[in-house]
This record gives sequence, C-alpha cells and structure tokens, in this order.
Amino acid sequence: MLSHPAGMTHRNVFTDQLPTLALIGLGASEAWIGLQRAFEPVSQLLQLPALRLIGRHRKRSILVAGQAMAVVAGLPLVAYAWLARAGGDLALGIALASLWVTAVGIVISHTVWFPLLRGYVEPGRIGHFFGVLRTGWHLTLIAYFLGAQLWLSAHPGAFGALFGVATLAGLLRMALIVRLPDAGAPTGERIRARAAMRLLRDHRELRRYLAGMVLCGAPRRAALPFAVVMMRRSMGLSDADVMLTTVASFAGGFASLYAWGRAVDRFGAAPVFRFTAWLSSALLVWLAAAGPTASLAAMTAFFFVFVALASGFGVADTHVLFGLSPEREATPTLVIADVTASLAYGAAPFLVGIALDRAIGGGADPIAAYRTLFVAAALVMALSPLPLRRFRK
Repeated sequence: MLSHPAGMTHRNVFTDQLPTLALIGLGASEAWIGLQRAFEPVSQLLQLPALRLIGRHRKRSILVAGQAMAVVAGLPLVAYAWLARAGGDLALGIALASLWVTAVGIVISHTVWFPLLRGYVEPGRIGHFFGVLRTGWHLTLIAYFLGAQLWLSAHPGAFGALFGVATLAGLLRMALIVRLPDAGAPTGERIRARAAMRLLRDHRELRRYLAGMVLCGAPRRAALPFAVVMMRRSMGLSDADVMLTTVASFAGGFASLYAWGRAVDRFGAAPVFRFTAWLSSALLVWLAAAGPTASLAAMTAFFFVFVALASGFGVADTHVLFGLSPEREATPTLVIADVTASLAYGAAPFLVGIALDRAIGGGADPIAAYRTLFVAAALVMALSPLPLRRFRK
C-alpha cells in the first residue's frame, strides 16, 4: 500500500501526459507523440519472455530489477533543460530513447506485480482491495500534479525538475519493495510463453473479457493524448493549464475509486461496464462537438468525469480478470491478458498519430481531424459492453 503511490508517480510521470507536453516542447509531431504513448503498452510483449525468469527468481527480485532499470533509464529527462537548449533531432531522439527504455523497465517490473497481489487478495473483496489501493496513489498524484502546475506557472517549460521528483519517487519505491512479502521460493519450473498463449485458444471467457477491454481501452488511449495536443496547439492553453486538467483526472479517480470497488463487489462487473462505457462515449461526442471552443473549466470537468468513469471500468476489469485467474495458473493468465490488451492499447495511439500527422500534413484542418478521432473513438467504446455482458455478479 505504501510503495504503490511512489511507483505510480514514477510510472505516470514517465508514460502519461507529462512526456506528451515535454515532447511538444521539443517540437515532436503527432506521429512521435503517438509512438511515445505506444512505448509502454507495446513493450508488454516483453512479459512473455520474462515469464521464464519467474521459475528461477523470486518475483520480488524481478520487481526490484525492473524498477531499477526504469529509474536509471529516465535520468536523461532530468536534464530536460539541456535537451531543450540542444534542440533538433538529437534531443528528440535522446528523449524518446529514454522514455522507451524507462517503459521497458516498468513493464518488466509489472510482469510480477499483479501475480504478487493475487496472493494478497481475498476472492470476495477484490473490488474493495483495488478501490483502496488505487485511491491512495490517485491522492498522491493529485498532490504531485498540483505542485507541477504551480512549478510550470512560475517556470514555463522547466520539465527537468518534475522528472527529477518522479525519479526520487522511483527510488523510494525500490526502498519499500525490497522486503515485500513473496510467498514461496522459486520452483525452477519454467513457465513457457507458448503455454500462456494457449490460454487464448482454450479460454472462451478470457477472449470475451479481452474483446471488451480492447473495445473500451484502445479508443480511450487513442483519444486522450490528442485531446492534450489539441489543448496546446489549437486552444492556446499553456503547460500549466494542461496540468490543471491532469490534476482533475486524478481527482476523478480519487473521488470515485472506493465507491466503484464496493459497487463492483456488490452488483457485479457487467452493470459497471455498461454505465461507464456508455457515459464515456457520450463525453467523447461532447468533446468532438465542443472542440476548441471549450473553456479551460469545461476541459477540466471533462477530464474529471472521464477518468472517474475509466476508474470504474478499470476496477470492474480487475475484478473479472482475477476471477478468470485461478491461483495455480494466475501468472500466465494475468500476463497473457495484459500482453494481448496492451498490444491494442499501444497500436491505437501510434496508428492514430500517424494518420493525424499525414492528414494535417496534407492540408486537413487540425480541428476537423481531432473531431473525427473523438467521434470514432466514441462509437467503438460504445460497443465494449457487448462482449462483457456475461460478467454478472
């Protein structure tokens, strides 16, 4: 519980909206921004070969090693001021390489995180457990991004200090997890990627679950980065303004996660999937209609509600996934589910970024391009409850 806020601060700062703003400051195009958003989810493929390590090493050791790799790889971003002064393709290349290797370290660490948690959770309280766990790190990130907003208001474009604080959070997580309880010594048994892949063929309910996750998660991850790009490039909002919407997004999660956890345990996942997916779809339609005419207050409210709904979908997601993961086969099931969904999550912003780059470069109106993206994302997201309707209480 104490290590997770530090770990999620490090993870979010190096994978979410702050890198988008930092890359915009270095002159990155939509294609490069889409690629950066794909780093972490596409790197989840590395979890399959990482499965071989689990039989020979303690999960805790793998967790610490991945965290250490992520912290070291992110150090060039602490020198963001130097990158901004250098400018050009070299600075952009260094920033992208740093973000990619950081994502790889995060993925290696994440390979064993859920399998470790699987041993801590009582079957009837999965929603409650994750509601509490995620509420804690959302509160921490609210404090971080409020500080980031004040910092960027006084020091526009000074991202290095913000990455530095996140690096310290990553080091703090390492200090806290080095003695994390890890039931059982390594057995020496090799968990093969091929065996994990067979689960997709043999497990119909797992396939239904993944179809719903992809239909909801991929459009959300494709739309949100370019909502940020629209705010900076078409609405004229500053980095500090965007930080306010980031604070609002974590506030939405903080305000709702505990209630979502209790609701999922009590009513089941299917009604939560329907409610959150359809309302999220409606919000994206509003974003497409409002476009650059939306005020900062309206965009702040949008991110608050949108992420609150995504938090509910996420708690229901974990509830179903843990139910589909029998304790004896938890690791391969959790990993193959994460890898499969993450490939779609990574491909979506990357392909959308390329499409937007070509459309805008070919003379299309940027606002029209962003609006088309938001409407398409809303339509796909509205379909996600269909394969998930069987996951009742």
